[in-house]
Amino acid sequence: MKDIINILPENVANQIAAGEVVQRPASVVKELLENSIDAKATEIKILIRDAGKTLIQVIDNGIGMSKRDVSICFDRHTTSKISQAKDLFNIKSKGFRGEALASISAISHVNLISKQSGVELANEIEIHGSEVKSNKSTVSEVGTKISVKNLFFNIPARRNFLKSNNVELKHIVNEFIRISLAHPEIKLIFYNDNSEMYNLPVSNFKKRIVNLFGVKTSEKLVPVSENTEILNIEGFIFKPKYSKKTRGEQFFFVNNRFIKSPYLNHAINSAFEGLIDSKYNPSYFLNIEVDPSTIDINIHPTKTEIKFEDEHSIYAILRASVKHSLGQYNISPVLDFNRDKSLDVPYNFEKKSNSASVGIDINPSYNPFAVNESQKKYIKIDSFKEKMNSLEFSSESNELKEFSFEDFNSDVATSNPIQLNKKYIVSKTKSGLIIINQERAHQRILYEEFLKSVTLNKVNPQKLLHPLEIDFSKADIEIIKSNKNILNQFGLDFDLKTEKINIKAIPPFINAENLIELFNNLLFNIQNEVPKNSFSESDLICKIMSKTMSIKNGNYLDLKEQQYIVNSLFACKETMISPFNQKTYVKINYSEIENMFK
Repeated sequence: MKDIINILPENVANQIAAGEVVQRPASVVKELLENSIDAKATEIKILIRDAGKTLIQVIDNGIGMSKRDVSICFDRHTTSKISQAKDLFNIKSKGFRGEALASISAISHVNLISKQSGVELANEIEIHGSEVKSNKSTVSEVGTKISVKNLFFNIPARRNFLKSNNVELKHIVNEFIRISLAHPEIKLIFYNDNSEMYNLPVSNFKKRIVNLFGVKTSEKLVPVSENTEILNIEGFIFKPKYSKKTRGEQFFFVNNRFIKSPYLNHAINSAFEGLIDSKYNPSYFLNIEVDPSTIDINIHPTKTEIKFEDEHSIYAILRASVKHSLGQYNISPVLDFNRDKSLDVPYNFEKKSNSASVGIDINPSYNPFAVNESQKKYIKIDSFKEKMNSLEFSSESNELKEFSFEDFNSDVATSNPIQLNKKYIVSKTKSGLIIINQERAHQRILYEEFLKSVTLNKVNPQKLLHPLEIDFSKADIEIIKSNKNILNQFGLDFDLKTEKINIKAIPPFINAENLIELFNNLLFNIQNEVPKNSFSESDLICKIMSKTMSIKNGNYLDLKEQQYIVNSLFACKETMISPFNQKTYVKINYSEIENMFK
């Protein structure tokens, strides 16, 4: 019979390995930085161009490589980190598989120059798609400089799967931040498109956190420290009031290696239980030191997952350590034994009633937020109708145009709607019932209004009396900068600084109180390209803004507010789905209702 099993050519095998090791430019950054750290570098520079698609260059002052090392380091499974199987259970280096350089060189143009101390000349090698183009001596300083150009040049399908520069840059910055936090003893400099983004001096862990996330981070930190026979824990958690809806600032390091662990994350969440809302996430920067022989890091190509020998004990110790820090620094509720007794209510007054409250008439219909006509000119948004659709630029008058189902189909609403469970709006029709999801419906309403206003360029910014400052990380500032022109089209006028923005004007449909949430949502969704099916960046921002500004499920709506949602939804061009492709309403015919009782 004919043989059917083939031995793959080396270049094909390398490209397959590259698919596991190099998923995107950030993967290359991670591998190269880890090699520099393993080479005992005390200063590392990284230069990125076109979000790593065109160039990734890493320069270090490490121990360098010999001529032989330079010649064979791009072969598969060549490594200086281990030499026998038992070394896998006592790994202290970053890399150890010997696949990174082989995989990178298989899908890019690589140039490497390396020089050891005490040697006159450096060694330089040029490789294109695993093929050695040149191997020669040259002049250079002690250390290694490696340049990776034209990533995925020979695999265009893989290159096409890369995201926008914003997304790819964010992934690169994430890898840089993780390695920077794990090694505050190393000076690191980061250049993005010839602009210095980070310049991190040698420091301790706390100063490195502050250098990365801004000077105001210092006041948010609570130290965590615990030493046991099983593990040592050192690091910081954020105070509960600084918790976020996203999980951006959550960092576990085990033996100076960044890891992802839902199990340990659960231990942190458990420690914060009762201090933060269940929808929010605590932030933390925690270093865990364990015996290398008690963990297995060889379970995933990216080496970000670890298997612990005694994970239950580690969970318990971690949870207890965080709870102890929260209590020690008066973060969690504790009995106050040092209260001022002079502020206590006197004993003879404790059982007395408040006579001043007797005879007061209460108006149950009183609304402290109601305003008369003379007050309206002083208030930006004076009713729910304007709060929900305060888009004066979209029509000639401020009167709300009323629509009915009859304008769009033959199924006419025959009664006033009612709100169900503070989430759904139910209305009776000639043929049955229609049930609307109030949040999704309002997203659709706002999305179409935003898109129309931007397309027609009818947004008139409203200047703030006092500019509003919002703090951001340097990475976030870069993303805001790249989207500044589009945000300006929405009426957001602001100046950029190193770690903050000064907002000078906002569009009429945004409250100043919503700006921080709006920018956080913008950043999260732009970085992750959510939703991925947006036609353009302006379309993406319209969707994000509609999500941020929409009325949320769980909010009570009165009759007029419910009618507004119903009428405005069916005035939209697309009524059935939200901007995020979720169903906005369902119909239930009377025949279906009858069948339920058979």
